[in-house]
Amino acid sequence: MNAEPRESVTVRTPSSAYDVVVGEGLLERTGELVSGVVGKGVALIVSDEHVDALYTSRVRSSLEEVGRTASVVVVPPGERSKSWETAGRVLEQCVTRGLDREGTVLALGGGVVGDLGGFCAATYMRGVSYVQLPTTLLAQVDSSVGGKTAVDLEAGKNLVGAFWQPQLVLADTGALTTLPDSEWTCGLVEVAKAGVLDGEPLLGWLEGHADALMDRDADVVRDAVVRAVRFKAAVVSDDERESGPRESLNLGHTLGHAIERVLGYGAVAHGEAVADGMRFAAALAEELDGVGPAWRARQERLLEALGSPPVRRELEPVRLLEAMRADKKARGGAVRFVLSTGPGSWEVRAVADEDLLRHLAVWTETTSRIEEWST
Repeated sequence: MNAEPRESVTVRTPSSAYDVVVGEGLLERTGELVSGVVGKGVALIVSDEHVDALYTSRVRSSLEEVGRTASVVVVPPGERSKSWETAGRVLEQCVTRGLDREGTVLALGGGVVGDLGGFCAATYMRGVSYVQLPTTLLAQVDSSVGGKTAVDLEAGKNLVGAFWQPQLVLADTGALTTLPDSEWTCGLVEVAKAGVLDGEPLLGWLEGHADALMDRDADVVRDAVVRAVRFKAAVVSDDERESGPRESLNLGHTLGHAIERVLGYGAVAHGEAVADGMRFAAALAEELDGVGPAWRARQERLLEALGSPPVRRELEPVRLLEAMRADKKARGGAVRFVLSTGPGSWEVRAVADEDLLRHLAVWTETTSRIEEWST
């Protein structure tokens, strides 16, 4: 039987090198593909209740077929599982299930499971191997690549974590067929972010293939994942620990994380909040950097074409500001934004509280209208 088409992208950092394999049918071949990449100890699959019902048995069977002892830990779905308490329960299970330094954690699911599983792998016995098995578009194009692991605190997202690179990432695009529309849109927002930051030709390719992506054309989706992974791999290779170019990947996340915290984790989809954050950053770039309205309009057209129209949110500006000041991207109490100044161009700027409050007051009271930006 012929194998499904697949492509590999190698991520090289000062601490490691690993492949991100993209294609269909990879979950059923997990055992074969991890052999020789990780140790031969116990394989602990961390997943959530939704993904467990769909894919865990396939992954476990594939591991057992190659003689691996496989065990499963299932957590509740959603951002609330990315917590100190849940991480503690998973770490206790690492002991109970017999995981030692030759063992491997396999994170099977979306970004929450990937961050949680990676964090547990980074901290258990001061670090064991782990493999990312992302099943959402957002995780495949973004969070599974680059070695960021974390859990949330009440004060904000991702405030406790470690840089811990996986040994392998298997992005099975066949798993994307089960995603609800809301999750699909979340992933496309991250793809749009990559296009904005990378510039041409990725940006133009996305604009030309937006309809096919919305229709979930299998070949175009696989191509989009590969292109986004290549972009992120290049950024991570240059800056593993976010001391320079990698900071650009926070585009849309300063306000996005604040929205998630103020509304309550899980009340708004991460991608939807990031899209709001990208729009807000585009408005700041117009005023603070003198960027012409055409660039803001182009970003808006791409977001809308990929299924993320503007959403009105009546939120208290002061609460949003407080959330942003507590974010790990702040420095010395100053809120910092990634501002896109044109295709492939960006800067990080500290924005004064009074300017933020003024812009937030406008943003929370009006619905963005693209025709105003194009005039």
